[in-house]
Amino acid sequence: QVQLVESGGGLVQAGGSLRLSCAASGLTFTTYNMGWFRQAPGLEREFVAALSWSGSTYFADSVKGRFTISRDNAKNTVYLQMNSLKAEDTAVYYCAARPVGYSDYRHWGQGTQVTVSS
Repeated sequence: QVQLVESGGGLVQAGGSLRLSCAASGLTFTTYNMGWFRQAPGLEREFVAALSWSGSTYFADSVKGRFTISRDNAKNTVYLQMNSLKAEDTAVYYCAARPVGYSDYRHWGQGTQVTVSS
């Protein structure tokens, strides 16, 4: 079955950087659009960034200019590089996969905690 496994979360000071990874298995990676979402305590899950199968990128306004998203199709992995982190970036970050031609994300990872201390 499809598995998405995130890694790379942790505790970092404000202004620092982290790179999250999401390793996918059980799917044809190149036929999926990949996304990152996050959920802070007491808040709803929100979109962070997405990378289409063709290389188009999308970012939430709150992270534009600070976060980048990339993928390595040979490794079935998508990355989220987070720079200039702020306390408000603290959340559990989730990787998700959306099949090309579909509007919803069908598969989700278990999440990785990112904590930014101010």
